Amino acid sequence: MKGIVLAGGHGKRMYPITRATSKQLLPVYDKPLIYYSMSVLLEAGIRDILVIAKPEHLDGFRALLGDGSQLGISIEYRPQPVRGGIAEAFLIGDDFIDGEPCALVLGDNIFYGSGFTEELAHAKENAEKGQATLFGYRVEHPENFGVVEFDDEGNAISLEEKPVEPRSNYCVTGLYFYDKRVCEFAKQLQPSTRGELEITDLNRMYLDEGSLKVERLGRDFAWFDTGTVDSLFNVSEFIRVVQKNTGVKVASLEEIAYDAGWIRRAQLLKLADSLKKTEYGRYLEKIALSTRR
Repeated sequence: MKGIVLAGGHGKRMYPITRATSKQLLPVYDKPLIYYSMSVLLEAGIRDILVIAKPEHLDGFRALLGDGSQLGISIEYRPQPVRGGIAEAFLIGDDFIDGEPCALVLGDNIFYGSGFTEELAHAKENAEKGQATLFGYRVEHPENFGVVEFDDEGNAISLEEKPVEPRSNYCVTGLYFYDKRVCEFAKQLQPSTRGELEITDLNRMYLDEGSLKVERLGRDFAWFDTGTVDSLFNVSEFIRVVQKNTGVKVASLEEIAYDAGWIRRAQLLKLADSLKKTEYGRYLEKIALSTRR
């Protein structure tokens, strides 16, 4: 299965701090924002990843993530020159996906909660069986998001993009799992009045044929869409508190790769040494020295 991180956009709501850099390269407490979306794909066991971003930001992502070999994964890069919509990622990444199931995560989304790895595994299984899976989250102002409506049995029955009168309080988060047909479906889309290929229209194609699943994230789960300076500050404080209270780093790509067996102890120690003057580096070293792999 392939994975895509869509890290495009101008980040205009964060000007002036995003004038010279991508929003997804900004820090969320002790890690760049893109680490959190990347970690979702790694937790799902996805090792072939494509990062899509504005052309002028690609070098920054390459400098941060490289080709992924240090983590035992593969990372490729493609530009999105103009804002063509979320679903355009499947046209840009058509040759990369190469007829396989694919997961897409927005580079400014953060997910945190127990049982998430199991839900990711379930979504992956759905994709391999010819289905699509979305993740719904209850919000106070659903009119600001894509909204999913459920029937009495919990099945999704409608999808609306930023409705004036939402039919539920469940929004669609920026994480999507699709089967191998996703690129062919995306090629059938027509631009909306905004001139973009809308992800909601793509999801409706699966809904209309009865192959769309929606996993509702529970009240013990946290999801953040970091579109503003305030939201970036709030999630940074959330991550700080969680890490201080648990002693565990959220979205540590190196630790995830190590736990999955993609890299060995010697490689983790090497990565830790490159960060030896930081608390993050000392954390990786502690992980490596406390285990035998």
